[in-house]
Amino acid sequence: MKVLVVGSGGREHALAWKLAQSPGLTELHCAPGNPGIARHASCHPVLAEDADGLLDLARSLDVDLVVVGPEAPLVAGVADALRHNGVAVFGPGAAAARIEGSKLFAKDVLRAAGVATADTLPIARPPCVVKADGLAAGKGVFVCRTQEELDAALAAVTKLGGAVVVEELLEGSEVSILALCDGTNAVPLPAAQDFKRAFDGDGGPNTGGMGSYSPVAGIDAAQLVGEIHRPVLAELAERGSPFIGVLFAGLMLTDDGPRVLEFNCRFGDPEAQSILPRLEGDVLGAFAAAAAGDATTVELETSPQAAVTVVLAAGAYPARGDAGSPIDGIAEAEEAHALVFHAGTAQRDGRILTNGGRILDVTGIGATVSEARERAYAAAELIEFDGVRYRGDIAAEAALV
Repeated sequence: MKVLVVGSGGREHALAWKLAQSPGLTELHCAPGNPGIARHASCHPVLAEDADGLLDLARSLDVDLVVVGPEAPLVAGVADALRHNGVAVFGPGAAAARIEGSKLFAKDVLRAAGVATADTLPIARPPCVVKADGLAAGKGVFVCRTQEELDAALAAVTKLGGAVVVEELLEGSEVSILALCDGTNAVPLPAAQDFKRAFDGDGGPNTGGMGSYSPVAGIDAAQLVGEIHRPVLAELAERGSPFIGVLFAGLMLTDDGPRVLEFNCRFGDPEAQSILPRLEGDVLGAFAAAAAGDATTVELETSPQAAVTVVLAAGAYPARGDAGSPIDGIAEAEEAHALVFHAGTAQRDGRILTNGGRILDVTGIGATVSEARERAYAAAELIEFDGVRYRGDIAAEAALV
């Protein structure tokens, strides 16, 4: 099969890396890609949101499947533009992608499906959670325990534009549960946990994600997919918006049971970088089956090994990124038996340079979370660029189990 991956971040690098291992792959392309992805695929200068450009590219390459990585093009309807012109796509259409594109829409779907979620509050009063209704690159959620935090959150969300959602503040541990969906059926993927806050100890502002690990002890992903994803899939199908792709539920495990914090319409980033290395079997075949509307025979075994991903970010991230700083040590990190996924890089005159907020994702694999964590951090320490920063506590508690 000829495959086109859409996107340019660490998640898309992980997807390209995994798809390149498929025995059924004949050609791998990416638009627009990045220097890391270019090691596995032919990259083309077409932006992820350029539906017409992607359609022209898919036709010129005669691809058999398009895999859309990021949420923004999915919410904008890129998958629809391709599908309506006869191109098979792994990724939901705009109507189904609203599950991520609008918090208010997601709440309505969850209520209709009978799935427990955080209650919406009529008045913004601490403690609470303030969310932007639309997409905000992982930076539109604010936990407010004081009036000062609430005032700052309301100002920040208002600046983003669109509606504001205020929810009750739930207490418990968070977990990411993803499922591969064909519109009706859901194939559970390994559970993961991510770390959204910028600094150690879950301090600082929310980010797109500073690290992740998988597996998560005590989590039955299949059971949670049955309780949460399948009713939501049925409700979306009932509304004439069948969901094809990866449906990702961010859950809070409360004393009263799991509650949905949010739904996403794609692989998590950086959860994908910890989940994909643990998947065994033909991932390309699974994506193609889902895109064709029948994943009933899909079987993706999970490796017993653990994966821990540490995000190397620009010094001022998430306030701003960095561009043009030389990066050293990637080859040394890979020689230390780590996977290094490019998230925000560029290449000039043979040198890899910074080009974003989250620059690299370093994934360690090991027999245990502790071993995987040690390998990830040992490799991360070998990489240098101006202002490089990463959390030192990714999977620290899980490593003690």
